[in-house]
Order: sequence, then C-alpha cells, then structure tokens
Amino acid sequence: MTNPWKDNIYLQREQLALLLQEPLSLLAARCAPAWGDRDRLNAVLLEGYAEIPHCSFLYCLGFDGIQICDNIGKDRGRPAPIPCHFGRDRSQRPYMKEALPAWGYLLSDAYISLLTQRPSLTALQIVRDPDGTALGYLGADFDLRNLPATAELYEEPGHWRQVRGDPSIRSSVFQQCRIDSRMDLNMDKGLAILEELLTRRGVFQCQIHFSSSQATIWTVQDPYRYRILDQEALADPDICLVYPLQPYPVDALIPEQDIGRILDHLRSLRLADENIYLRMSSINVFNGMVSLTFSCDGSHYLRHDAFLGSESPFEFAGLAVGA
Repeated sequence: MTNPWKDNIYLQREQLALLLQEPLSLLAARCAPAWGDRDRLNAVLLEGYAEIPHCSFLYCLGFDGIQICDNIGKDRGRPAPIPCHFGRDRSQRPYMKEALPAWGYLLSDAYISLLTQRPSLTALQIVRDPDGTALGYLGADFDLRNLPATAELYEEPGHWRQVRGDPSIRSSVFQQCRIDSRMDLNMDKGLAILEELLTRRGVFQCQIHFSSSQATIWTVQDPYRYRILDQEALADPDICLVYPLQPYPVDALIPEQDIGRILDHLRSLRLADENIYLRMSSINVFNGMVSLTFSCDGSHYLRHDAFLGSESPFEFAGLAVGA
C-alpha cells in the first residue's frame, strides 16, 4: 500500500525535473567546449547561472566525482565563483550514488547539505562533446527552501495503520500490569467532561493520556496553541465554563453523536485487560481519525467509523490489539 506523502513527493519531483531539464541541458552544451579549463568553465557558469531557476550552486565534475571548476553561487545577490570547492571529491555524496537514467539527466532524492545543513537536492546533467562523447557532469544544487511548491498538501490516509513500538517494551509486556491512575478512578466524570468539550465547547482535537491522568486539547478558536487539562481539571466540571459554547463544526468528519461512543470504547480498551491496556488516545473531529497507543507500545491509527464498526480490529468484549 503506497503512502500519500510518497505520491506527493513523486509528483513534485516530476514537475521540478521538467522545469530544470531544458535549461540545464542547454547550459551543459555550452560547457563542452570549455571542458578541462577551470577559468573558461567558471565563465560559462557565471554567464548561465541566472538561467537555472532557483539554483544555489553550479559546478562541473568528472565521472570520478572530482570537481573541475569552482562553485558558482551568489555573493551579495550576484553570481560569483567560490574557489574553495575546486578539486573537491563529491564521489561519496548521495546524488553521486544514484543511478543516472539513460537520457543523462538526474534529479536526486533530497539529502542534508554539508555546507548549509539544510535539506537540498542536486540535478546532474551529462556534458557531451559535439561527437557525443560523454565528458562529465554539470551539477546544480538546490536548497529546498528556495524551490516552489508544486503540489497540494497530501491527505492523510484513512485506512487502519499499525505501528510497532519499542521491542524492549513489547518483550516485557506480560511482566507489567496496569495500576489505576487517578483518571481510571474517576473515569465517568473525566470522559463526560471531554465529551462536553468536544461536542459543545469548540475542542476539535484531544489527546487523552490515561496513565498520567491528563488531556491535551486544541480549540477551533485558537487552533495553533494546545492546552493541558491536568487530573484536577478532568475531575472538575467547572472547567467547561472556561470554554465558550460553540456549535459542533458542520465540516467535522466524526458525527457529533459518535463522540460519546468513541469515548466509551476507549474506556473499554483502558480497563479490559491488566497487561495490554490503552495508555494514550487521540481524537480529531476534522480528519475523522482515532489513534491508540497501548502498554505494548504499539500504536494504531484508523477512521472513527472503522473503530466503531462491526469489523473493528478491536474486540471490546475481549481485548485484541496485537503487540
């Protein structure tokens, strides 16, 4: 099953590759007559630097990965040579280890730049003489911060995803047992407060930490800041007065009437077994997802309707979560 963020990366790389291929190919053709002459190559790259959109550095190198001219970058807003890179061995850099396609042009995977310590990528274009003999590469480095966004933000998948946690925790899960937290001892009141906040008080995301008896919440009025409800707040219905009444969001994917059912199921997963029990859960009404992290350190992410449905991977009468 493919990940949507990988599909998104593929689409962005494809569009960037199309944007860069033609200007790099034209510049590579102009490099061929100057090949082997450091000063002439510098002059060609200085002249062509502005033709390569969003570029940070240009340079030429042999098939052995040794740079045969200076880096050409910007100094005070204008293209300028950076001599310290002449003779640099780039053979062990990530882009030099990727297979170059038959057409002689590669847009690398992203990597961390040695110079800036920021995510970057490199385009390599083969340089050929007029007879078609391959001479080496024209290289162009790009800082991801300078590249245009060419695709929409991906959608998080809604299918059930299970992520295994720390093996050392899984191996010792049956050597531990749940000890009642203060929230466990006051579960009805705590969950009733959270249901009120989620359905009537503008809370759209809630992380419930059962073991440490606290919850972290985000509100539609102030979505960029979280608030922490400690064990005292989760035992005091007056906390609801702090959050003004809000209509339930019309674009929420979780129906309002399902919030209470979800919380009831979380209670079951918390209390059903002494060894494998729910430690933390989150609910987001806008993306319709429920996440669960268990004492075995396994985490699950699934749609609310799958969580509540008859084919749910969790048996609420008899716990079955997997490790």
